Formats: sequence, C-alpha cells, structure tokens
Amino acid sequence: MKQPAKTNQHPTSNTQHPTASASSFPQYEYLSIKNWSVEDRPREKLINKGVNNLSNAELIAILIGSGTRNVTAVELSKSILRMADNNLGTLGKSSLNDLMKIKGIGEAKAITILASLELGRRRNFTEPPEKIKITSSLDAYNIFQAILGDLPHEEFWILLLNRSNKIIDKYRISQGGISGTVIDTRLILKKALDKLASGMILCHNHPSGNKKPSEADKAITYKIKKAAMVMDINLLDHIIVADKEYFSFADNDLMRE
Repeated sequence: MKQPAKTNQHPTSNTQHPTASASSFPQYEYLSIKNWSVEDRPREKLINKGVNNLSNAELIAILIGSGTRNVTAVELSKSILRMADNNLGTLGKSSLNDLMKIKGIGEAKAITILASLELGRRRNFTEPPEKIKITSSLDAYNIFQAILGDLPHEEFWILLLNRSNKIIDKYRISQGGISGTVIDTRLILKKALDKLASGMILCHNHPSGNKKPSEADKAITYKIKKAAMVMDINLLDHIIVADKEYFSFADNDLMRE
C-alpha cells in the first residue's frame, strides 16, 4: 500500500512580530517657563542675579511675556533674534510687519518689542542730567526745605554724594510724630553702600519751629558718623529744618565729636 507522498510544506504562521509603537519610545514633555527651576526663569533670574546676567533672548522673553502652546517665551525670543542674525542693531531696524511674520508674534508682542527698541535708541541721544554739587549747608537746606519745611510731623532724610560732593540721590529714612522719629543706622548705611556714596548729609525737620538740636539729635549724628567711618563714608553735615530757618552741625562745629 502506497504511503501518501510527503510534502515540504510548512504551516502558515499567524504569529505577528511586535512592532515599535509611539508609546514604546520615551515621551518628552513640553515644559512651560512656569515649570522651569526658579533660577532659570527670566523674571526671577533678573530679580536674583541682576539684569546684566540675562541673555538677549531672556530680556526679550520678559518683554513679550509668553510663548505659544508648544514654544516657550525664551525659544520664541531666540526665533526673533535669528531673524535679525542675532544682532540687536539689525533687530532695531525691523518693522512691525517683519516681526509679525514670526509664528507666535502678534501685533501686541511686536509693538512691545518695537517700543523697547525705540526707548533704547532715544537713550543713546539723551544727555545725562547734570548732578547738583553741594558746596555749603545752604545748598543742602534749599533742597530739603521744599520737602520738609511745612510738614506737621517729623521726617528723617539722607542726601548721598559722590567724591565731588555731587548729589547721587536722596532718601526718606523714617517718618514719625510731632516730637520725634526712629532712626535705623543699618538702613542708612545700606542705602549709602548700594549707591556707592562717598559722602552723606543727614537732614530732619522740627515741626515745632525750634531749630536747636536736642541731645538725641547729637547722639544719633555721632552714632551714624562713627558707623559710616568704618565703611569709608564721610558724614559731612546734619541739617535741621525749622520752618524758614535751619541749623547746620558743620557750621556750628559739631561734626568733630
């Protein structure tokens, strides 16, 4: 009896080999600036490290405020700079329409950028204001009389000067009642150091109209003078404003104590 011939047929396999799917690859989540570490966010970086430590893209990101759904404000700012070959001078010549051609830059963002560039351009043509030089106690009195002369309460101010006795700035340190105000020496010195002042003049008013310094006035003057000397800051005078009159510690030889 003949056996049926054997064939070399192989059964068809229905087994499917696994294929790579999108879910099998790592997913990279888009991170908005809010999800960045605090020290890397442009606004926080400006506050903590100073404006000089920000890149051009980070500065522009602060101006435009936000990016798009898939692009952060910093990445969008880099696109703006690439359009101008990473040159601020070239960017300054851009028009509203040029900026709006960039995906994610609408009219409001484009206007903000152009306005800031124009301010920078105008700054280059603006002469710095001439600083007033203090040559006598009368110069200091004239500055503070307009501020303190008619007040019903006492205020304490400082006038900060550079090495040429030109005014850097002035600050109100405290405000009190009719008969006095609290003075914080540390706050005064911090203001002077922040402004790199070389000299300083104290000033406060006597609402009573009596220009004569009290023992408390003398004590705080000498305390601040000694503390300022440690920081190499020269306390030049202490002016007391009393209505239309004033008292100068320097003119009355009271700065040597």
